[in-house]
Amino acid sequence: DLFAADWEEPVRVELFGDEIESLRVFDVATQRSMGTVDGVELSALRVADRGGASLADHLPAGTWLVLVEPAEIDAEARRYLERNDRPEGLFAAESLWQTVDRFPHVALEALAEAATATSYRLPVESVTRFSGEIGRVRDELDGVAADGNVSIVCQTKAEAERLGELLGETKLARAGRLHFPLGRLHEGFRWLPDRTVLIGANELFHRSQRPQPRRHQGQVIDSFLDLRAGDYVVHVGHGVGRYRGMKLLEKQNHAEEHLELEFRDHTKLFVPVSKIALVQKYVGGTKTRPTLAKIGGRTWERKKAAVAECVNDMAVELLEVQAARSVRPGISFSHNSAWQREFEASFPYEETADQLTAIGDIHNDMSAARPMDRLICGDVGYGKTELAMRSAFQAVDSGYQVGVLVPTTVLAEQHLRTFSERMSEFPVTIDVLSRFRSRKQQTEVLKRLSDGKIDIVVGTHRLAQRDVRFQNLGLLIIDEEQRFGVEIKERLKALRKTVDVLTLTATPIPRTLHMSLVGLRDISNLETPPEDRLAVETRVTRFSPELVRHAILRELNRGGQAFFVHNRVQDIEA
Repeated sequence: DLFAADWEEPVRVELFGDEIESLRVFDVATQRSMGTVDGVELSALRVADRGGASLADHLPAGTWLVLVEPAEIDAEARRYLERNDRPEGLFAAESLWQTVDRFPHVALEALAEAATATSYRLPVESVTRFSGEIGRVRDELDGVAADGNVSIVCQTKAEAERLGELLGETKLARAGRLHFPLGRLHEGFRWLPDRTVLIGANELFHRSQRPQPRRHQGQVIDSFLDLRAGDYVVHVGHGVGRYRGMKLLEKQNHAEEHLELEFRDHTKLFVPVSKIALVQKYVGGTKTRPTLAKIGGRTWERKKAAVAECVNDMAVELLEVQAARSVRPGISFSHNSAWQREFEASFPYEETADQLTAIGDIHNDMSAARPMDRLICGDVGYGKTELAMRSAFQAVDSGYQVGVLVPTTVLAEQHLRTFSERMSEFPVTIDVLSRFRSRKQQTEVLKRLSDGKIDIVVGTHRLAQRDVRFQNLGLLIIDEEQRFGVEIKERLKALRKTVDVLTLTATPIPRTLHMSLVGLRDISNLETPPEDRLAVETRVTRFSPELVRHAILRELNRGGQAFFVHNRVQDIEA
């Protein structure tokens, strides 16, 4: 398939050996052909300029250049050239200023050197850096402009409303001197003539501000369309086969697209696109390759019968748990208290629509009389932890303890740090129970937990052992349940009958997902990424020491960090 940057639709090249048989334009979403073409012209994404042109060579004559701190620009350019291990092809720092002199320009400097050029002094001052803690930010705002106005520049209306509620009790707000205009401001300042202070909302909580990329409304691509020739698939009636591609077959005086599937003994089956629901992409639980099914054999029917029996056993087990949950009354947690509103308003980012829906469902479940059993399903970085912290805060605010069960000690320490920082402004006691703690420390945590002196405890499988006693457990949060063993899951099964349970996962196991889909467990999907979330760039290349060295140096030169993951302990230090 070919899809050049300047094309409206992609083109599929059909080959017969080394010869091109046809060129067909097709729709990305439906994979249907839209017509044929006689030829295509591929344009390059970038045309290399062998003359060594710079950006300035492409600017129209008379373009104004704005230089922010020219001295720092010169120093940084020289430092970059010194650090770069491949300086060939780069311009020298001296040539930068020769280029600048060709254009009209203005320089912005905090401490300008004496010069013959006209200079202006702006009547502004910098604003003191804020602490980032909501309790202290209120006092700092009251002190930043004793007799003037303060405007906190917000990027969205939702952010302005949230900060308005959060800072509504300050002296500035009560005096009508606190405003929330919409816009973008990277760094705040004090405008002396009007005694006005402008502050970027990101400065209050030390939030980084990234440039917003241009967004395009894209069409969601179904997972089935990700199939490539050679992928394993499952046919409802025949079992596991291998997808070999699309074929255009003549049938009853009209042509129709078919999926070509290969089974055992090279038997082929052509499935028309109109019956595409009969075929699903194979998702196995192991890394081993599945065995191709034999068309007409009995193996596939026996496997389906065995699965049906297991599902029946699971249904009986789930029915017992659900019956116990319906008989025993659950905990009805209080909601919408002043502290709860303040805690949620202190979230320094804008919630996605999916997050708002999920937190509303969680609050309703926890306020109901029956025990909650909800699954939060979302990709990494989509905001599952924030939902967990809000539900935990609601439980603690109602006088109950919370257990957070995680699969690894590293994740336990990470959650401990995240929960502690997020709730630092509130009287919530948080501790951890894992092998990173000594036996004496674990004993102390267990005692304080049973005495009710710990509100939230984060732990690994150690938290599910029999010697752990809560004084008043109300909520259990499970992160990545599929990574725990059978013994721990049996312990969790007993807990589900009495306390509220919130499960977080990015990749739910089929059993957990099935329970949610049939309604035995409630599910909330986080499908919307946060605003301006940066995608992870992944490159697969042949191993090259020089390439690794260049990549690490490039990351270090920009002030970042690098991790090298090695696959063998024996020669990891080599």
